[in-house]
Amino acid sequence: MFLCRYLSLSRFQNHLLLRFRRFLGKKPDPTVDFSTLHENQTNRQEKMSRLDGVEHKTLKVNGINMHVAEKPGSGEDPIILFIHGFPELWYTWRHQMTALSSLGYRTIAPDLRGYGDTEAPERVEDYTYLNVVGDMVALIEAVTGGDKAVFVVGHDWGAMIAWQLCQYRPEKVKALVNMSVLFSPRNPDRVPVPTLRHVFGNDYYICRFQKPGEIEAEFKNIGTENVLKEFLTYKTPGPLYLPKDKYFKRAENAAFALPPWLTQEDLDYYVTKYDKKGFTGPINYYRNIDRNWELTAPWTGAKIHVPVKFIVGDQDLTYNSPGAKEYINGGGFKRDVPLLDETVVIKGLGHFLHEENPDVINQHIHSFFHKFL
Repeated sequence: MFLCRYLSLSRFQNHLLLRFRRFLGKKPDPTVDFSTLHENQTNRQEKMSRLDGVEHKTLKVNGINMHVAEKPGSGEDPIILFIHGFPELWYTWRHQMTALSSLGYRTIAPDLRGYGDTEAPERVEDYTYLNVVGDMVALIEAVTGGDKAVFVVGHDWGAMIAWQLCQYRPEKVKALVNMSVLFSPRNPDRVPVPTLRHVFGNDYYICRFQKPGEIEAEFKNIGTENVLKEFLTYKTPGPLYLPKDKYFKRAENAAFALPPWLTQEDLDYYVTKYDKKGFTGPINYYRNIDRNWELTAPWTGAKIHVPVKFIVGDQDLTYNSPGAKEYINGGGFKRDVPLLDETVVIKGLGHFLHEENPDVINQHIHSFFHKFL
């Protein structure tokens, strides 16, 4: 499924060569062996947790103060904008930022509105596609200094936002790597949340998120760490249900080991930020699903006219949702995304694939974007 040509260089020689290429202003090499950038999984996590060289700033974009993490490059380095999902932060891209910045990219990852250290508007209706895509357009203009396009990588809600960005402002995106969430063309005959409620029932997590304040109160009783631990380690290839007073029993009754890709230090970072900001902003994205459907009526039937690579794990609940595989394999995805270069299904990976196996994901991102340099 995934093929990679490896350089016959030692790790040190490879590092020197990459830095020399950056000095000469040459394009990044798409054949880099990412596994040689780290000695082993433990050392990688220890190094990544320090996040050396990441700069943090607050930018005024689209009327809000947005926290942005950046691994800066030279003025000529191509920019990659990473857009996170739920329940994530800029931090979910730590492995990608470190690896890809070493290959000649300027990597930028914001906390989306309502998340982390970015401002959280109070009104539910301030979290629509139009608001958040507006944030991304303003951010792109701020970091490029004008009308230049950037590379974009999205995951989960970040993927959904990236699809919309490509629909509304395709000139802002050189190429897109999207993960987990397929493009979903607007169906004018089906309002999304009532449809989901009909198919999956009232306990389906998106349905449970609709009433303001209700799920937040339940999460508060369970505890931020337990909630995040359950979401971030969820790897069941099926729908996520949250029946009231009956879910997350494992977190309540017993501790469980974190997967190798998620350290306690990583979890602590998420917990600190969600304890401070809460879950309301992030969950407000779900509360605008029907409103987004109403607002995007002008784009009914619109296609994605940006070069795309799509990556998903075969254990991801999104890949195993009704109709997903048929959409991919039956030609619908390629019809709606005409410039789709490749769909990559990676065996054994779940929803947080870019954290579960960052080396493989980094190689996919790098080899695809290199085509457009």
